Formats: sequence, C-alpha cells, structure tokens
Amino acid sequence: MAIKATIFKATLDVVDMDRNYYAEHRLTLARHPSETDERMMVRILAFALSAHERLEFGKGISDSGEPDLWLKGLSGDIELWIELGHPDARVVAKACKRSRRVVVYAFSSRPETWWDGVKDDLGRFGNLEVMRVDAKSAKALAALAAPTMSLQCSVQEGEVWFRDDRGAAVRVELGFMRRPA
Repeated sequence: MAIKATIFKATLDVVDMDRNYYAEHRLTLARHPSETDERMMVRILAFALSAHERLEFGKGISDSGEPDLWLKGLSGDIELWIELGHPDARVVAKACKRSRRVVVYAFSSRPETWWDGVKDDLGRFGNLEVMRVDAKSAKALAALAAPTMSLQCSVQEGEVWFRDDRGAAVRVELGFMRRPA
C-alpha cells in the first residue's frame, strides 16, 4: 500500500512592507512522503514572499507538470510559476514558456552548482528569477514545522523574518542568483 501524504495546517500572517501586502492566510499543505520539513517550510516561505489571494499550492513534487506554487489569472492564464530545489532545465524552460513570471527557490549547501549546470540553457528567458535560500535559513525554518502552525512572516527592505507562536524567530537569508530581465 502506498504511503499517503501528511497533512499540515498553518495560519500565516504576512506583513510585507516592501509590497504593501498585509493578510492572513489559512494554509493546508499535503507533505508528500518524500518531502522533508525543510522543503515544506521553503514552500511556505515562497508562499509568503509572493502571497496573493489566488496563489495556491500545486502538486509539485508528485507531478512534474505542475509547479510547487502558482498564481493563475482570472482568465486561467498562469501569472506566476514557482519551483523549489534544483529543477530540471527542461521543466523550468517549459514553465517560462507557459507563465508570465517564473521563480525558482534553490536551497541546499551549494545551489550555485545546480545553477552553473543549467544557466546556459535558461539564460534566454527574461521572465526567470532564481533565488538562493541560505542552507542554514532553510534548516532553521524546518525547526518551526509542526502539524498545526501559527506563523508570521515579516518583510522589510528585503529582510525576511519568520516567527512562530512559541516565540522562535528565524532570519531568512536570500540572494539573487538571477534577476529577471
């Protein structure tokens, strides 16, 4: 019998002063059996940084035809496609052709190694942004994971902080590996 996804619930308060976005989101996340707490929490980070009332989680890790997160326009067109980790260049290229904007959140001890291997294939896409999530930050976010979470994400002048209801705080270090054209 196949192992089923584990369900997590999160209340996420986003205070993004850089975008003037302030909202509470009630999230239900199905964590695939092969997904780690670290990856799941980077999904929540990606959600917080692009938060919108229509942003939703895709099948991502369980279906390469869908992103980890996406934002569809009212007419069904894909406005934002978000991938996590080190996706195959073909997957990212296909996303760039289908979506107005694509963001990859690369996280590991050396995401530059992945980027060096795909940047020649993906450099032609002006709608692609690649962010590096510091490995220590991703591990610290994983420590906040719980079956039921109450989180706050604050963004101001590019600085990102996560806090939980137990008093733990994580400063998330992000950097651009590629800015959109």
